[in-house]
Amino acid sequence: MPTVLIIDDNAGVALALDVLFSLHDISTLRAASPQEGLHLLARHPVDLVLQDMNFSADTTSGEEGVALFRAIRARHPELPVILLTAWTHLDAAVDLVKAGAADYLAKPWNDTRLVATVNNLIALGQARRDLARREQAEQRQRRELEAGHDLRGMVWQDPATERVIHLACQVARADVAVLISGPNGAGKEGIAAIIQANSAVRDGPYVVLNCGALPAELIEAELFGAEAGAYTGATRAREGKFEAADGGTLFLDEIGNLPLAGQMKLLRVLETGRFERLGANRERQVKVRVISATNADLPAMIRAGTFREDLFYRLNVIELKVPPLAARPADIVPLAHHFLGAGKQLHAAAQAALLAHGWPGNVRELKNVMLRAGLLARSDLIQLGDLGLPAAPAPISATTTAGPAADDAGREPDRDAIGLALARAGGVVAQAAAELGLSRQALYRRMERLGIVRP
Repeated sequence: MPTVLIIDDNAGVALALDVLFSLHDISTLRAASPQEGLHLLARHPVDLVLQDMNFSADTTSGEEGVALFRAIRARHPELPVILLTAWTHLDAAVDLVKAGAADYLAKPWNDTRLVATVNNLIALGQARRDLARREQAEQRQRRELEAGHDLRGMVWQDPATERVIHLACQVARADVAVLISGPNGAGKEGIAAIIQANSAVRDGPYVVLNCGALPAELIEAELFGAEAGAYTGATRAREGKFEAADGGTLFLDEIGNLPLAGQMKLLRVLETGRFERLGANRERQVKVRVISATNADLPAMIRAGTFREDLFYRLNVIELKVPPLAARPADIVPLAHHFLGAGKQLHAAAQAALLAHGWPGNVRELKNVMLRAGLLARSDLIQLGDLGLPAAPAPISATTTAGPAADDAGREPDRDAIGLALARAGGVVAQAAAELGLSRQALYRRMERLGIVRP
């Protein structure tokens, strides 16, 4: 049951409020002076304070109430406080509301309004406390994660990213194969680096091979090595990635590009740790932790016969799914600042545009956009135009209406689209109209009809 602290020197008022709240399942504490109220507040959990503004006889200035409110606010900055007095002073009310008072009500009060206000403020206060607790828990978890693991300078803010990082740290020390899936440019390489940096073989070699960057006929030689003459151009024996990674970690990026012959040999190495160089008869033994990554739909490739099902299950002991950047929007601005470097800032309109963009190229695209903006911007404040992002298409309504809303070939941008276009254009109506596919006069008509003020 929520608790309200009533601070009022009028015993009749305090009793009336006590009875009113008891009828609505709200418990009360009563204090007849500011000092008693602060004493109770220090010793009992309270959800809301309802305080008078005057306590001394023949006093109507409200100064005592102001002092009490400030004392409560100093001790409990998030606690809702309702000011209640028979002597209403508008200036004092405005000042205290600006200072954080939840409401200012005159005596005699309206029971229905007062109870509704109290219930709403208690619910809001509980929601704020729950949010604060969640944020504190998240911050504590992040500090523990950063203190206990080498995160390779990873920049993130979104809970979706933190879940992936946390799981990567959990499985890092287990001697099992890990498959990292996700779209191109989402940061799979960074997750692989975190796994390696926190693994039992972190002091061993860390070898990376992008299976999609080599011709199919050379991938096996890259993986397993080759003897001289094993293929055209092989004038001398060469060491493969498995040999180079012995005692450490091998990261196979774009594993879906590995040809079937290479898949069969990779499966054998994963099962036995043994392989042969191309053109050789002698087997070699290695101990390698394998991490793989893909942006391909491997189950679909299995159904199509282009990827071995047994290899998939061998690689996929643990799967980490890295979401696209658009699915973790809280990462966008921190990453943008990281890529810009020290000394440069983002204009509010530029931040809004970054958050509105779909990022089909994910983190890699964001990095390129920020590097370009940092080089081309005329000042340390990155403006919207410095980003070079494509203009968002204006939405088109499913149906058109008669009158001004139906002109311009049925193209009808909504309020949000107009506001965003004006922000991107820096308030220049002609530029915003061109982006929306409207004439300047047509855009003015819509702005007037929707009550939009040019920024």
